[in-house]
Formats: sequence, structure tokens, C-alpha cells
Amino acid sequence: MKDLKSVGKYYWHYLKRYWFGFIVTALLIGISTACIVIAPTYLGKAVSELTTYLQQWTNTATRSNASLTTFHRTLWTYLGLYIGDVSTLLIASMILARITAYSTGTMRVGLFRKMQRMQVKYFDSHSDGDILARYTSDLDNIFNAMNQALIEIFLAIAQFIGLLIVMFNQNVTMAWVTMASTPVSLIIAAFVMKKASVAVNRQQEDIGQLNGYINEQVTAQKVIITNGLQKDSIKGFKKHNQTVRKSAMSGQIWSGVLNPLMQGMSLLNTAIVIFFGSWFALNGTMSTGAALALVVVFVNYAQQYYQPIMSLTSLYGMIQLAITGAHRVNEVREQPDEIAPLDGKTLPGIKDDLQIDDVHFSYLPGKEILHGVSISVHKGEMVALVGPTGSGKTTVMNLLNRFYDVDSGAITIDGTDIREFSLQELRRNVGIVLQDPQLFSGTIADNIRFGDPTAKMDRVIDAAKQANIHEFITSLPKGYETNVSDEQSVFSAGQKQLMSIARTILTNPQLLILDEATSNVDTVTEANIQAAMDRVIQGRTSFVIAHRLKTILNANKIVVLKDGRVIEQGDHQALLKENGFYAELYRDQMVTD
Repeated sequence: MKDLKSVGKYYWHYLKRYWFGFIVTALLIGISTACIVIAPTYLGKAVSELTTYLQQWTNTATRSNASLTTFHRTLWTYLGLYIGDVSTLLIASMILARITAYSTGTMRVGLFRKMQRMQVKYFDSHSDGDILARYTSDLDNIFNAMNQALIEIFLAIAQFIGLLIVMFNQNVTMAWVTMASTPVSLIIAAFVMKKASVAVNRQQEDIGQLNGYINEQVTAQKVIITNGLQKDSIKGFKKHNQTVRKSAMSGQIWSGVLNPLMQGMSLLNTAIVIFFGSWFALNGTMSTGAALALVVVFVNYAQQYYQPIMSLTSLYGMIQLAITGAHRVNEVREQPDEIAPLDGKTLPGIKDDLQIDDVHFSYLPGKEILHGVSISVHKGEMVALVGPTGSGKTTVMNLLNRFYDVDSGAITIDGTDIREFSLQELRRNVGIVLQDPQLFSGTIADNIRFGDPTAKMDRVIDAAKQANIHEFITSLPKGYETNVSDEQSVFSAGQKQLMSIARTILTNPQLLILDEATSNVDTVTEANIQAAMDRVIQGRTSFVIAHRLKTILNANKIVVLKDGRVIEQGDHQALLKENGFYAELYRDQMVTD
């Protein structure tokens, strides 16, 4: 019930703006329903009038009075009602198709906007494939259902209500006979729909996991080929695919069985109406023509009575997929945004110092990663973070940029807690160069000015020169207008990293974070990157994560982390004299190098 309520709120959020279109559609469907439910009464009248005509014609005394004029007029009325039904239904369908296209487009934009405001921990805890599935299969299911099922739902509800009104107006006893099988149908439908709902939900979850596996395998395709793991990759895919196949088959079976069951109930209902209608005709007080007309009308009503139910049950699988899709998309919509102060302070830059004061932090409750970390950095200093994998180096970087917030303690800039700054202001002053450089679709110039889209070309070129990548770019046939993408292999890891550094230079950050920026390149490229990094770092407060200790020998302060604690601090020479953990790391690397 709670899920259905949240799904209802989701649809209401996006559809309420189209209220006028829905009102017009409802009016048109009302007219269509009136036409379709009134039409059988004219069919009954036509049968009655034809019976009267034949009785007059077969009697020589009344043959001269026999006329088909009223019969023909009734038939034309009957035909006009069906034309009115089709034409109003066509217009209503066109209006709903327009509403569907616009509303699902708005849903897609809304989902994308929401993801730009969400906390980083959501992306860290969900696979790319699962997130992508919400953009693709879930939103596609919503679109398909709205495009095909919305008009059917409107029509089914209107026809059902209209049919009940007309049936009880015609004959109360026969109306109750027509409805006699309804409780049994509802019990069957409720049982099947519950089973189908569980199966379809599981199907969509399995599809998300399959998409995540595919994304992982495509991303790591070179590793798979290099290690000859193609068969293992296929084996893993078959396992996920089989899971999807089983859940999809289960969902389709339960969704598909509902319509045949309702068709069977419709035939049973028609048989009941024929039986009781014939009994009333033989034992009632009505004339033969009137009794026959009543049976014809209610046989038609008996078939129409189950038509709305069968329409909905035939679409149930699609509707359930749309409900599941809306639930999954709404899960994203209900995720908390990044926590930002309502009146965030401005950050003109770092004037004096940056303090990490007794910071405790955990990604998961009860599993603390940082245990009272304290680091003091003066303006313009370079601080290097070193330590074994899992010691908390990257976590410190995440906290500096407020990807996550500390559990206790504080990070301050010139005495002000960074949680008091506007997020936009904070991140405008922070530049990050990651271990794995990220390029975007577009030109090289577009990629460099990604952090500052308004930057003119002379600034882009100047940033590229400082990053030691200008000569390479100008050697390309199209220079800065060369099209690139993150997947394009024409650029080496080092060239991508230099472009990433150029992008950071262009934003002119006051606080610079370099996360293993030289770890994936050869020694020659490393020298170029190191030279570019030295230019970027100069005059800026910076944090550098490095496994290659030779790249941080000139750091003002080296902080050694182990198991989430600071175990040593000092410059290179001071730490060597301490002959502790850092000195051991350094000697091991010098021997290895």
C-alpha cells in the first residue's frame, strides 16, 4: 500500500499540469461511453420493431400497415452511435498521446536533474547498470503503459460505470444477474495480480543486475581479452541472463494468465444471462417481442460488462511494469539531496589555513574508517598523504570536497566549517585530478573548458601549454577541434591525464586535490605530468595522494595514514630520521625502483 501511494504521488507530480487535457479527454470518453452503452438499447428496439413488422406482414389483415421506416431509423441511430464512439475515442487518444510524450519527457529530465543533486554515496552504492536501467527500461515501461494503457483505463472505467447505470435503468433483476459472477472474478484477479506483482518486481531487479554486469564487462573488455577470460565472461552473462529469463517468464505467465481467465468468466457470465433471460421470457408477463429484445440487450451487456475488465487484465503486465518502473524511478526522486546550508557563506579563497580537526567518519554505521584524523595545512602548502591501501587517503579527499560529511570533528577553512559554505562556492575553489582521467564527448577544447564553459580560446590554449599537452594537440589534424570521448583509445592514459590537468588549471582552484595522478603512466609521461602538476600546485594549497614517494619528496608536509589513523607527520627528511613506517616504505620503493 505504501509503495502504491508513493507511485501515485510520483504520477500526480508529473501529470497534474495536464489537468485540462485530462478533463477534455474525460468528456470525450464520457461521450464515447454514452454512445457505446446506449447503442445496445437501439439494437433491442430494432429487434422489437423488426419482430412487430414481421408479425404485421404475416397477417393479411395488418399487412398494409407494416413498415420498415422506424426499423431503418433505429438502425441509422445505432450506426451513428458507433461512429460517435469511434470519432470521440480517436480524438481522446491523440490528446493522451501528446500528454504521454510530454510527461515522460519531463520525467526523464527530472530524473537527470535529480541525479545532479544527489549525494555521491548513492552512486558509490549502486551499479552503473542499475542506474542506467532506471533511465532506459523503467522509463520506457512507463512510456509504453501510458501510451497504450492510459486510454484503455479511462475507457474501461467510464464504460463500466455507464454500463451499470444503463443496465439498472433497463431491468434491475437482469442487471443483478449480469453482475452475479463478479465476486468470483475479483477473487481470481486479486490472487493472480498479487503473484504477478511479485514476479514483475523481481524481473526489474534482475534486469538492473544484468545491466550492471554488462556495463562491467564492456568496461573491462581489454582486461578480459588480455587474460583470455571470454568464456568466463560469457558464463557469467548466461547466469545473469538465465535469472532474468526465469523471472521474466514467471512475470509474463502470471500477467498473461489473467486475461484468458477473465475471458472464461465472460463466457460463463453470458451463459448465465442467456439462461435466466430465457427463463424470464418464458415465465414472465412481457410480450414475446419485448422479452426477446430484453434477452438480446442483456446478452450484449453481459459481453460488454466483462470487456472493461478484460481490457485492464490484458494490459496488466504492462501496467505492473509501469508501476514497478515508477517505484524504482521514484526511489531516486526520494533520495536526499546534498546537504547544503540555506544561507551558505561565500568562500573567497584560503587566506590562512585549512584544518582537519579530530575527524571521525564511517561510510556504513558501526564501521568507522577514520579515527580522529587531524591535519593542519597553511596556505600555499603541499601536503602529501601516503599509506597502504585502505588507510583512508581517498576518504580524506572525499571529505575535503564534501562528497561526504564527517561524523564528528570538523574541517575548517580559515576557522569556518566547510559545512557552512555554499556547496557551489566550496567546489568552485576546489580542483580535483583523479587517478582515472574522465573525458567527455565533444572536442578537446570542450573537454578542457568543461569546468568553465565561458572560457575563451586563448585561456584554453594557455591551460594546455601549462599542462604540457599543447604540442600534442596542435599535431592533430583538427587540433583543438578534434572530437574525443572517454572510450576513444586514440589518446593514451597520460594524454588524457594531461587534458584533465589542463581542465583543472583553467578553473584556477584555491585548493587542489591530486589523487594518484601519475600512477597509470610510464616514466617519461610521468615526468611531463609531474612538471604540469608542479605548475598547478605552485602558490596553491594542495593535497596529493601518491604511492610513488619520489613524486612527493618536496612536499611541505607528508602525512602517513594507516588503518584510518595518522601515525606520522613531517617533511621527507624528518620522517626519514624517525626511521618509522614512512622510512620503511621509502627504502622498499628505492630498492624496487
